[in-house]
Amino acid sequence: MKKLLLAATAALVLNACAYTSAASTDDAKTAISQAVQKTQQSARVDYEWRDTGKIIKKAKAALKKGNIDAAIKLANKAGRQSDNALKQYAEQKNAGPRFN
Repeated sequence: MKKLLLAATAALVLNACAYTSAASTDDAKTAISQAVQKTQQSARVDYEWRDTGKIIKKAKAALKKGNIDAAIKLANKAGRQSDNALKQYAEQKNAGPRFN
């Protein structure tokens, strides 16, 4: 019984040690850079969403702390928000009051 428990524990420890993030610091820096570029594009047309800049700051802070996965996740979220802001701009740039 003890050998089985020891083997199971060893397997879990080895599995946990074998799991490393496939993402690197360079991947996180690239994701953040792309999010910043997309945000700048949306800002140029005055359609930057309110929280996108805050999310990018959180991504940079996560990278600084060494949390690469969180940094990438946050940067991708900011990038998606900027993409959606640009889509919203394109759909609504000619919006105005309707006169029937």
